[in-house]
Amino acid sequence: MLRQVTRAAATVLILVAALYHPGDAAAHGSVSGEDDPCLRRVGERVIHFSAYQPQYELRDQYCTDIPKEGDTFLVVDLVDPALRTEPVGMRIMKGNGSNESEDQIVADIRPTTHPDGVLRGEVRLAEGLYTVTVAAEKQNLMRRPQYLLRVHMIDYQKLMRTMTVPAIAVLIVALIGYILIRSKWLRNWWAVRRS
Repeated sequence: MLRQVTRAAATVLILVAALYHPGDAAAHGSVSGEDDPCLRRVGERVIHFSAYQPQYELRDQYCTDIPKEGDTFLVVDLVDPALRTEPVGMRIMKGNGSNESEDQIVADIRPTTHPDGVLRGEVRLAEGLYTVTVAAEKQNLMRRPQYLLRVHMIDYQKLMRTMTVPAIAVLIVALIGYILIRSKWLRNWWAVRRS
């Protein structure tokens, strides 16, 4: 019986290890290349978006989930050198961008050239959804990249992903405990110990 419980536990641990992806819990700073959710293309050109709240966390950078309300620095890195010579701007609107006529403009950074390759803006964000639109003057505006920011909101999908592994581990431990309690071997061992 003990051998069966050991095999079952080993099988379950292997299954849990196979389902667990440490990259899911990685911070934005450790993600690179095509996996980076903050990387966007303007036509064939590449930009990278980051948001900072140094009053709360000095070094943390965010992309789509901003943890707290307040002053936020928005930075767009113009990765492609060709974008540095043409006017690029950014607009921040309260809302999810589905109805631009009803969304409130929070900040509008007019298109200018950025020889250093960095477009900067500072905005005060309250709780809710915001749409950040980056547009190059020479690019087709219908294909402009957008970022949907969630400020001080719970991302239930991410919460479920991070809670799945601990929940499975608790269920496995409970199952093994139940099997051990119900096993004849444990009852016999307990009876011997009591006498």
